[in-house]
Amino acid sequence: MFTRKLARLLVAGLLSTTTIGGAVAADSPNLGTPLTPADLAAWDTSILPDGRGLPAGSGTAAQGAPVYAQKCAVCHGENGKGGSASALLPGRPISSINGGERTIGNFWPVSTTLFDYIRRAMPWQAPKTLTNDEVYALTAYLLVLNKIIGEGEVMNAETLPKVKMPNRDGFIVRFPGKI
Repeated sequence: MFTRKLARLLVAGLLSTTTIGGAVAADSPNLGTPLTPADLAAWDTSILPDGRGLPAGSGTAAQGAPVYAQKCAVCHGENGKGGSASALLPGRPISSINGGERTIGNFWPVSTTLFDYIRRAMPWQAPKTLTNDEVYALTAYLLVLNKIIGEGEVMNAETLPKVKMPNRDGFIVRFPGKI
């Protein structure tokens, strides 16, 4: 049974461990270098559903089409119809837990998530190599293919969060009012 005496012993043990650990750290071989704010900024790429964190830049579907053809079609197929990787176009409504049925047009609830995913993970063999303008352009291209926005619309930090995804209301929001 957990008692106050046991709790005091655990706290005392933790305090002595951290004190000893601090002394050992001071005598360490000083491997590595401290991170600077610039080092951290390169990895702080979080983009929230409301658009906070979106970088500067912009793109259109017309600009995204050649980027898609060069860097995405090899896996996702011509015009997003599918290849060795999933199709990106809406097929039918989701009817099972099969991940292959989930596409941008029938599953993703927030447009900023699409931007975030492309920016972090694509192309799969060279993630984080696309410029912000390329990511905005690819996002616009995929939204046009899915008939979510018009061909002439420009996607940027102001316009992208305003895109209403078809399945926006298909999710149970964990923190209401945050999307």
